Amino acid sequence: MEYCDGGDLMKRINRQRGVFFSEDQILGWFVQISLGLKHIHDRKILHRDIKAQNIFLSKNGMVAKLGDFGIARVLNNSMELARTCIGTPYYLSPEICQNKPYNNKTDIWSLGCVLYELCTLKHPFEGNNLQQLVLKICQAHFAPISPRFSRELHSLISQLFQVSPRDRPSINSILKRPFLENLIPKYLTPEVIQEEFNHMLICRAGVPASRHAGKVVQNKNDRKTQTCCCLWTL
Repeated sequence: MEYCDGGDLMKRINRQRGVFFSEDQILGWFVQISLGLKHIHDRKILHRDIKAQNIFLSKNGMVAKLGDFGIARVLNNSMELARTCIGTPYYLSPEICQNKPYNNKTDIWSLGCVLYELCTLKHPFEGNNLQQLVLKICQAHFAPISPRFSRELHSLISQLFQVSPRDRPSINSILKRPFLENLIPKYLTPEVIQEEFNHMLICRAGVPASRHAGKVVQNKNDRKTQTCCCLWTL
């Protein structure tokens, strides 16, 4: 396991003591987290517990890595819906709160919660009790982020918090937005960009770690190897 000397993102947010991050910093972290999520979603893996405490920082806080796959799940196909109600309450999607089947779009909602926290330094949905929290989540009732942030960032947050999963963007469509897509070469080599965005990467044992930063593990159910970590080589 790789050691991240910068701690987790929640601790970094708490250290701000009310002072907002710059938009450049927010987008840098968000793109890295999104690239990690793309890596697993392309392989039909749901994280199911995306939150600030599961994002780890290194290299003076410049590198963000999505971690803790303790409750990740592999879907048999892209249309399969999971049914287990799990996750951290502040980051739960409306469909999980309503005990409905869910798919990769529940991770997109949680990703929106992390992005909102980076912009405001607080959770988007809060309540005095679980019932109140669930109600706010199901209604997607949240305070707007500061007008200091760009129109693109405002628009992205509103789309990530669409109540209907069908109306939320996929991680691939998120990364195609110009204000995010232009940042990708800062974090991935041209070779990795070509492999990952053209879906040419072969998930097999023995692929050098420098090619991609996933760990190859053995699936106990079908004995096929697959990549199921989300870290990317810078």
